[in-house]
Amino acid sequence: MTPRFTSIDPRTLKANPWNTNHMGPDAEAKLDASIKRLGMFKPVVVRELDDGTLEILGGQHRNEAAIRLGMAEVPIVNVGHVDDRKAKEIGIVDNGRYGADDTLELASLLESLGSPEDLATFLPYSDADFASIFSAVDIKFDELDIPDDTSETPAPLPKERPAQTHVVMRFKVPVDDQSWIAEIIDRTMKENGFTGGDSLSNAGDAFVQLMSAFKGA
Repeated sequence: MTPRFTSIDPRTLKANPWNTNHMGPDAEAKLDASIKRLGMFKPVVVRELDDGTLEILGGQHRNEAAIRLGMAEVPIVNVGHVDDRKAKEIGIVDNGRYGADDTLELASLLESLGSPEDLATFLPYSDADFASIFSAVDIKFDELDIPDDTSETPAPLPKERPAQTHVVMRFKVPVDDQSWIAEIIDRTMKENGFTGGDSLSNAGDAFVQLMSAFKGA
């Protein structure tokens, strides 16, 4: 059937039992802030069960945020009666994304919207994400010696881009292992004096040190 768009009380929607997307308190606060700021522009995706209940396939956290914020209605798109397999596939697609951001373009876009401190209150990026994004921009505005408009001195050329020394690698570790891994990396940074760069580069240098020892074993 053709998906139907409408609005409904978020308290009447049922969460599905297989959602793998989990949020901590910080992420929930950002989601709440984004909805307050931008509104509920992305509908909750639901299917219709045999008893008429509407089950959430995508947007459970948006729906929970709407309840926390006291919203009387949320926009939904009802895909109708679909089987469990298709329902799960829809949920996975709703949670994922197919493309990847060009880091320089993303950094430029974010800079045009405001400061990282303000953007961090509602955008789905952590402090580490912002550091990674903006560290990819080699030339900052404050590195350019731009004269006043009234100056007769020709504008100097931008400084040369520094040679790239690091790249950002992304991977996840189990929650139960996060603490001891962070502790080992922090200790390795201090023991080897990796303090001259930004926090991500320092941690990366420590990681390479640990991997080099493993490689030579």
